Amino acid sequence: MTMVFLSGIPRGSYIASQTILRHTPPAVARLAILLQGPHPQLIRIGVRNKGCAGLSYHLEYVDKPGRFDEVVEQDGVRVLIDSKALFSIIGSEMDWREDALSARFAFKNPNIKDACGCGESFTVGS
Repeated sequence: MTMVFLSGIPRGSYIASQTILRHTPPAVARLAILLQGPHPQLIRIGVRNKGCAGLSYHLEYVDKPGRFDEVVEQDGVRVLIDSKALFSIIGSEMDWREDALSARFAFKNPNIKDACGCGESFTVGS
């Protein structure tokens, strides 16, 4: 079950018409491992200006939510969504992928209108 809490809106007064971010089971498992550290931290997901297509995903550890961060909780794992990235990420799916050469979080984002050839950056639009 995915629960979405929007900052500044009392619980129970908002019914989400679309999930901000959904995690696949491998992503939930990996996030749970990353969040089990000696110092409790959260993971904030955002986007940064980068690459030839314009935007790139950015994940960082933070001690507490920012004033306008959105909290997404699924299967006991909580992540934060940077408010500046909300409309670039809304409706996306986060997955954890491992192969012989790499291990990474991958996003399936319905908002992407264009991406670079290597897949490192993307553009969203209306």
